[in-house]
Amino acid sequence: MRVFKFGGASVKDAAGIKNVYDVLQKVGYEDVLLVVSAMGKTTNALEDVIKNYFEKSEELNASVQEVKKYHNQILLDLFEDEKNEVFAAANTLFSELEYFLAHNKSPNYNFVYDQIVSYGELISTTILSHFMSYMGIKTQWLDVRNFVKTNSNYRDAEVDWELTQKNIAKNVKKKMLNITQGFLGSDENNFTTTLGREGSDYTAGIFAYCLNAESVTIWKDVPGVMNADPRYFENASLLSHISYREAIEMAFYGATVIHPKTLQPLQKKEIPLYVKSFINPMLPGTCVSKGSDSEWQIPSFIVKRNQLLISLSSIDFSFIMEENISEIFALFHQFKLKVNLIQNSAISFSVCVEDKFENFKDLNPILSKKFKVDFNENVTLYTIRHFNDKAAQTVEQNKTVLLKQVSRETMQVVTKES
Repeated sequence: MRVFKFGGASVKDAAGIKNVYDVLQKVGYEDVLLVVSAMGKTTNALEDVIKNYFEKSEELNASVQEVKKYHNQILLDLFEDEKNEVFAAANTLFSELEYFLAHNKSPNYNFVYDQIVSYGELISTTILSHFMSYMGIKTQWLDVRNFVKTNSNYRDAEVDWELTQKNIAKNVKKKMLNITQGFLGSDENNFTTTLGREGSDYTAGIFAYCLNAESVTIWKDVPGVMNADPRYFENASLLSHISYREAIEMAFYGATVIHPKTLQPLQKKEIPLYVKSFINPMLPGTCVSKGSDSEWQIPSFIVKRNQLLISLSSIDFSFIMEENISEIFALFHQFKLKVNLIQNSAISFSVCVEDKFENFKDLNPILSKKFKVDFNENVTLYTIRHFNDKAAQTVEQNKTVLLKQVSRETMQVVTKES
C-alpha cells in the first residue's frame, strides 16, 4: 500500500479537490491511503472560533458561520445537486461542532482546542471522499480517531504505538482508496487529540509504519525539498535525494517541508518518503531514503521567524552550572517553550526558543526570581547546513547578529533586521 498526504493548500477550494482527483488518475489510486488536512486556512479560522468562545465574544456565531459558508461554497462548486448526501454529512458535522460550543463545560483551553479544531479535517475528508465516489472511485472513509490512539496531552499528544498498530492492521482495507484525516487522534476516553501543528505528515508516517507501506508521498505546491525556502532566498535548488539522517537534521532545525516526527517511523522500516508537486505530479520530486548523496554538501538554509531570544545571567555573579541549567530546562518543558539554540558562558545562559503557546509572559516572573532576564522578541533564527563563507554572508548581510554558533556541519545565527 502507498500512503499519500495532501495538505491544506492542495484542497483549499473546488479546483484543488478536482486536482487531487486528477493526480490520482495519473499516479493510481488502488491500494492507496490518503491522509488529508483541513481545507486552506480552516485551522486558523477555527482558532478564531476558539478565541471568540473563550472571550465570550458576540462574534462567536459569525465566526462559525464563516467556516460553514466557506465549505458550503466548495460543496456548491463540486456537486450539481444539493440533494447529494454530502450536504447532509457536512451539516451533521457542523451541528456537532455547534452542540459542543453550546454544551461544553470544560475550562481547559487545550482540550477545547482539540475538540473544535478537529472539525477542519473531518469536514475536508468528508467532502473529498464524497467527491471521489461522485467521480466513480470507490472509497472508504476512515475516522482516524478510531485508529490513532494517544495519551491526553491535548495539542501535542503522544501516540500509543501498540494500540494504534492493532487498530490499523485490523481495519484498513487494501485494494481500494482509503481516505482519513491528518493531525488527529483520540485518548482512552475517546476525546479528540491532536498531534501538534502540521501533524498530518506525522499521521502519514504512522499509517505507513503500521501498514508496512511501500512508500509515503507528501504532495506539496513545491517541486520537492529545496535547499532553501524560495520565498526568502533566490536561486533555491531542488535536492533530488537525501538520506533519512539529513532529512531528520533539517526537520529538527525547522525545515517546514517535512514534519520532524514523520521520519523516525519511516526510517525504522526503511520506507522511502517522496516529496512531490501536486501541480506537476509526474515530476520526480525528492526521495528521502537510506543511503548517501553528494547533494548534501550544498548549503541548505532553514529559517525560523518569530523566535524569542532569552538571556539569563546570575544575579550574584555565581556560575550557571548543570543544576541551574537542569532547572531552567524543566521550566521550559513545563511552559512548553521549544528550545532551538543554546549558548552558555560562566555566568550567562542564552537560548533561542519558540513560544507557540505564548507562555513566556507567565514564565518570565519565575525566572526573574533567580536570574537577571533579558530577551529579544520577534528575532529570526537562520540555520545553514554545510555552510560556507558565501552562505554565511547571505544571512548576515544587512542584519544585526545577536548570537552566532558554529559547528563542523552547521551554522546558526540569530538576527534582528537592521
